[in-house]
Amino acid sequence: MEVWIGRDGERHGPYKEADIRQWLRSGQVSIDDLGWYEGLADWQPLSVLFPDEKPASAPPMAPPLPQRAATTAPEATADYAGFWQRFGAWVIDLIVLIVPSTIAFYAFGGLDAYKHFLEQVQGGADMATAMREYILGAQSSSVATVIIGFIYYALFEGSKWQATPGKLALRLRVTDIHGQRLTLGRAAARNAVRLTNIITGLIPFVCYLAVTWTQRKQGLHDLVAGTLVLNGRASEQAAAPPSRGRDDGAFNA
Repeated sequence: MEVWIGRDGERHGPYKEADIRQWLRSGQVSIDDLGWYEGLADWQPLSVLFPDEKPASAPPMAPPLPQRAATTAPEATADYAGFWQRFGAWVIDLIVLIVPSTIAFYAFGGLDAYKHFLEQVQGGADMATAMREYILGAQSSSVATVIIGFIYYALFEGSKWQATPGKLALRLRVTDIHGQRLTLGRAAARNAVRLTNIITGLIPFVCYLAVTWTQRKQGLHDLVAGTLVLNGRASEQAAAPPSRGRDDGAFNA
Protein backbone atom coordinates (compact mmCIF):
# COMPACT_ATOMS: atom_id res chain seq x y z
CA MET A 1 0.00 0.00 0.00
CA GLU A 2 1.24 3.49 -0.85
CA VAL A 3 0.26 6.40 1.37
CA TRP A 4 0.28 10.15 0.80
CA ILE A 5 1.24 12.38 3.74
CA GLY A 6 -0.58 15.69 4.20
CA ARG A 7 0.95 18.60 6.06
CA ASP A 8 -0.16 22.24 6.16
CA GLY A 9 -2.54 21.71 3.23
CA GLU A 10 0.12 20.09 1.04
CA ARG A 11 0.57 16.47 0.04
CA HIS A 12 3.82 14.51 -0.15
CA GLY A 13 4.53 11.07 -1.53
CA PRO A 14 3.27 8.55 -2.10
CA TYR A 15 5.41 6.51 0.32
CA LYS A 16 5.54 2.84 1.16
CA GLU A 17 3.65 1.80 4.25
CA ALA A 18 6.78 0.22 5.77
CA ASP A 19 8.71 3.49 5.42
CA ILE A 20 5.94 5.50 7.10
CA ARG A 21 5.85 3.05 10.00
CA GLN A 22 9.61 3.42 10.40
CA TRP A 23 9.40 7.23 10.31
CA LEU A 24 6.64 7.21 12.92
CA ARG A 25 8.81 5.13 15.26
CA SER A 26 11.82 7.36 14.69
CA GLY A 27 9.85 10.61 14.94
CA GLN A 28 10.65 11.69 11.37
CA VAL A 29 6.94 12.20 10.80
CA SER A 30 4.36 13.23 13.37
CA ILE A 31 1.37 11.13 14.40
CA ASP A 32 -0.62 14.35 13.81
CA ASP A 33 0.33 14.46 10.12
CA LEU A 34 -2.51 13.42 7.83
CA GLY A 35 -2.46 10.35 5.60
CA TRP A 36 -4.47 9.18 2.62
CA TYR A 37 -4.36 6.15 0.33
CA GLU A 38 -6.45 5.10 -2.63
CA GLY A 39 -9.84 3.90 -1.49
CA LEU A 40 -9.89 6.02 1.68
CA ALA A 41 -12.82 8.45 1.78
CA ASP A 42 -10.89 11.31 3.39
CA TRP A 43 -7.57 12.25 4.97
CA GLN A 44 -6.97 10.78 8.44
CA PRO A 45 -4.27 11.44 11.09
CA LEU A 46 -1.42 8.94 10.90
CA SER A 47 -2.25 8.04 14.51
CA VAL A 48 -5.59 6.70 13.20
CA LEU A 49 -4.15 4.93 10.16
CA PHE A 50 -1.28 3.38 12.13
CA PRO A 51 -2.49 3.20 15.75
CA ASP A 52 0.12 0.59 16.68
CA GLU A 53 3.06 2.80 15.71
CA LYS A 54 4.34 5.20 18.37
CA PRO A 55 7.60 7.19 18.44
CA ALA A 56 10.23 5.61 20.69
CA SER A 57 10.61 8.96 22.43
CA ALA A 58 8.85 12.26 21.98
CA PRO A 59 10.89 14.52 19.64
CA PRO A 60 12.07 17.84 21.16
CA MET A 61 10.11 19.72 18.50
CA ALA A 62 7.79 19.02 15.60
CA PRO A 63 9.46 17.40 12.56
CA PRO A 64 10.82 20.03 10.15
CA LEU A 65 8.71 21.11 7.23
CA PRO A 66 9.67 19.81 3.78
CA GLN A 67 12.41 21.80 2.06
CA ARG A 68 11.08 21.66 -1.48
CA ALA A 69 7.74 22.56 -3.04
CA ALA A 70 5.08 19.92 -2.94
CA THR A 71 1.82 19.51 -4.74
CA THR A 72 -1.42 20.62 -3.18
CA ALA A 73 -3.66 17.98 -1.70
CA PRO A 74 -6.08 16.82 -4.43
CA GLU A 75 -9.20 17.14 -2.31
CA ALA A 76 -8.40 20.78 -1.59
CA THR A 77 -8.30 21.99 -5.21
CA ALA A 78 -10.00 19.39 -7.42
CA ASP A 79 -12.90 20.74 -9.48
CA TYR A 80 -15.03 17.68 -10.16
CA ALA A 81 -17.30 17.60 -13.20
CA GLY A 82 -20.99 17.20 -12.41
CA PHE A 83 -23.59 14.80 -13.74
CA TRP A 84 -25.11 17.06 -16.40
CA GLN A 85 -21.70 18.15 -17.70
CA ARG A 86 -20.71 14.53 -18.17
CA PHE A 87 -24.07 13.62 -19.66
CA GLY A 88 -23.72 16.47 -22.17
CA ALA A 89 -20.25 15.23 -23.13
CA TRP A 90 -21.68 11.73 -23.60
CA VAL A 91 -24.39 13.07 -25.94
CA ILE A 92 -21.78 14.87 -28.06
CA ASP A 93 -19.64 11.73 -28.25
CA LEU A 94 -22.71 9.72 -29.21
CA ILE A 95 -23.29 12.09 -32.14
CA VAL A 96 -19.63 11.85 -33.19
CA LEU A 97 -19.80 8.03 -33.07
CA ILE A 98 -22.86 7.94 -35.34
CA VAL A 99 -20.68 8.17 -38.47
CA PRO A 100 -18.29 5.24 -37.81
CA SER A 101 -21.11 3.21 -36.23
CA THR A 102 -23.31 3.69 -39.31
CA ILE A 103 -20.46 2.61 -41.58
CA ALA A 104 -19.96 -0.52 -39.45
CA PHE A 105 -23.73 -1.17 -39.51
CA TYR A 106 -23.70 -1.18 -43.32
CA ALA A 107 -20.41 -3.02 -43.72
CA PHE A 108 -21.24 -5.91 -41.37
CA GLY A 109 -24.75 -6.69 -42.57
CA GLY A 110 -26.85 -4.72 -40.13
CA LEU A 111 -28.86 -3.02 -42.86
CA ASP A 112 -29.62 -6.30 -44.61
CA ALA A 113 -30.76 -7.79 -41.30
CA TYR A 114 -33.05 -4.81 -40.73
CA LYS A 115 -34.57 -5.06 -44.23
CA HIS A 116 -35.20 -8.77 -43.67
CA PHE A 117 -36.86 -7.95 -40.34
CA LEU A 118 -39.22 -5.42 -42.01
CA GLU A 119 -40.12 -7.92 -44.73
CA GLN A 120 -41.01 -10.53 -42.12
CA VAL A 121 -43.13 -8.09 -40.11
CA GLN A 122 -44.97 -6.88 -43.22
CA GLY A 123 -45.51 -10.52 -44.28
CA GLY A 124 -47.22 -11.35 -40.98
CA ALA A 125 -44.42 -13.46 -39.51
CA ASP A 126 -44.27 -14.12 -35.79
CA MET A 127 -42.77 -11.01 -34.11
CA ALA A 128 -40.64 -12.98 -31.65
CA THR A 129 -39.15 -15.06 -34.46
CA ALA A 130 -38.52 -11.99 -36.63
CA MET A 131 -36.82 -10.18 -33.77
CA ARG A 132 -34.65 -13.18 -32.93
CA GLU A 133 -33.51 -13.49 -36.53
CA TYR A 134 -32.78 -9.75 -36.70
CA ILE A 135 -30.62 -9.91 -33.56
CA LEU A 136 -28.66 -12.82 -34.98
CA GLY A 137 -28.28 -11.13 -38.37
CA ALA A 138 -27.12 -7.84 -36.86
CA GLN A 139 -24.78 -9.45 -34.34
CA SER A 140 -21.58 -8.74 -36.28
CA SER A 141 -22.46 -5.08 -36.82
CA SER A 142 -23.37 -4.72 -33.14
CA VAL A 143 -20.03 -6.16 -32.02
CA ALA A 144 -18.18 -3.88 -34.45
CA THR A 145 -20.03 -0.85 -33.05
CA VAL A 146 -19.11 -1.79 -29.48
CA ILE A 147 -15.44 -2.21 -30.43
CA ILE A 148 -15.41 1.16 -32.20
CA GLY A 149 -16.83 2.87 -29.11
CA PHE A 150 -14.37 1.14 -26.79
CA ILE A 151 -11.35 2.13 -28.90
CA TYR A 152 -12.70 5.68 -29.27
CA TYR A 153 -13.01 6.27 -25.53
CA ALA A 154 -9.85 4.42 -24.46
CA LEU A 155 -7.55 6.12 -26.99
CA PHE A 156 -8.91 9.63 -26.48
CA GLU A 157 -8.96 9.44 -22.68
CA GLY A 158 -5.47 7.93 -22.59
CA SER A 159 -4.12 10.56 -25.00
CA LYS A 160 -2.38 13.85 -24.23
CA TRP A 161 -5.82 15.53 -24.39
CA GLN A 162 -7.14 13.22 -21.64
CA ALA A 163 -10.61 13.61 -23.10
CA THR A 164 -12.93 12.57 -25.89
CA PRO A 165 -14.18 15.26 -28.31
CA GLY A 166 -17.33 15.56 -26.19
CA LYS A 167 -15.35 16.20 -23.02
CA LEU A 168 -13.04 18.61 -24.85
CA ALA A 169 -16.07 20.57 -26.04
CA LEU A 170 -17.24 20.98 -22.43
CA ARG A 171 -13.71 21.60 -21.09
CA LEU A 172 -13.39 18.37 -19.11
CA ARG A 173 -10.53 15.92 -18.64
CA VAL A 174 -10.11 12.42 -17.22
CA THR A 175 -7.32 11.76 -14.69
CA ASP A 176 -6.20 9.10 -12.26
CA ILE A 177 -6.97 9.48 -8.57
CA HIS A 178 -3.97 11.83 -8.14
CA GLY A 179 -4.94 14.13 -11.00
CA GLN A 180 -2.41 12.68 -13.46
CA ARG A 181 -2.85 11.52 -17.06
CA LEU A 182 -4.26 8.01 -17.49
CA THR A 183 -2.12 5.22 -18.82
CA LEU A 184 -3.61 3.48 -21.84
CA GLY A 185 -4.20 0.40 -19.67
CA ARG A 186 -6.18 2.35 -17.06
CA ALA A 187 -8.17 4.11 -19.80
CA ALA A 188 -9.00 0.70 -21.29
CA ALA A 189 -10.01 -0.68 -17.88
CA ARG A 190 -12.24 2.33 -17.24
CA ASN A 191 -14.09 1.81 -20.49
CA ALA A 192 -14.26 -1.95 -20.13
CA VAL A 193 -16.59 -1.29 -17.18
CA ARG A 194 -18.73 0.94 -19.40
CA LEU A 195 -19.27 -2.02 -21.74
CA THR A 196 -21.46 -3.64 -19.11
CA ASN A 197 -23.94 -0.85 -19.77
CA ILE A 198 -24.07 -1.78 -23.44
CA ILE A 199 -24.77 -5.39 -22.55
CA THR A 200 -27.63 -4.42 -20.25
CA GLY A 201 -28.86 -1.62 -22.51
CA LEU A 202 -28.80 0.89 -19.66
CA ILE A 203 -26.33 3.48 -20.99
CA PRO A 204 -25.69 5.91 -19.44
CA PHE A 205 -27.63 5.22 -16.27
CA VAL A 206 -25.73 2.43 -14.50
CA CYS A 207 -22.32 4.11 -14.67
CA TYR A 208 -23.36 7.74 -14.48
CA LEU A 209 -25.99 7.81 -11.75
CA ALA A 210 -23.31 7.26 -9.10
CA VAL A 211 -21.93 10.71 -10.04
CA THR A 212 -24.89 12.31 -8.28
CA TRP A 213 -24.06 10.97 -4.80
CA THR A 214 -20.35 10.04 -4.60
CA GLN A 215 -18.07 12.51 -2.82
CA ARG A 216 -15.81 13.11 -5.81
CA LYS A 217 -18.61 12.75 -8.39
CA GLN A 218 -17.28 9.43 -9.64
CA GLY A 219 -19.28 7.10 -11.81
CA LEU A 220 -19.18 3.34 -11.34
CA HIS A 221 -16.44 3.04 -13.97
CA ASP A 222 -14.42 5.76 -12.17
CA LEU A 223 -14.68 3.97 -8.84
CA VAL A 224 -13.57 0.65 -10.31
CA ALA A 225 -10.68 2.08 -12.37
CA GLY A 226 -9.59 4.75 -9.85
CA THR A 227 -10.24 7.75 -12.10
CA LEU A 228 -11.72 11.24 -11.87
CA VAL A 229 -13.39 13.59 -14.34
CA LEU A 230 -12.31 17.18 -13.68
CA ASN A 231 -13.17 20.59 -15.08
CA GLY A 232 -10.53 22.21 -17.28
CA ARG A 233 -8.77 20.86 -20.33
CA ALA A 234 -5.43 19.11 -19.90
CA SER A 235 -3.77 21.80 -22.07
CA GLU A 236 -4.87 24.44 -19.56
CA GLN A 237 -3.20 22.79 -16.59
CA ALA A 238 0.31 23.66 -15.38
CA ALA A 239 2.76 21.05 -16.61
CA ALA A 240 4.18 19.76 -13.33
CA PRO A 241 5.16 16.16 -12.53
CA PRO A 242 3.57 14.52 -9.47
CA SER A 243 5.48 14.84 -6.21
CA ARG A 244 7.16 11.54 -5.40
CA GLY A 245 8.86 10.31 -2.29
CA ARG A 246 12.37 8.89 -2.33
CA ASP A 247 13.03 5.26 -1.59
CA ASP A 248 16.24 5.81 0.39
CA GLY A 249 14.57 5.43 3.78
CA ALA A 250 14.10 9.14 4.51
CA PHE A 251 11.07 11.40 4.58
CA ASN A 252 11.95 14.01 1.95
CA ALA A 253 8.81 15.53 0.53
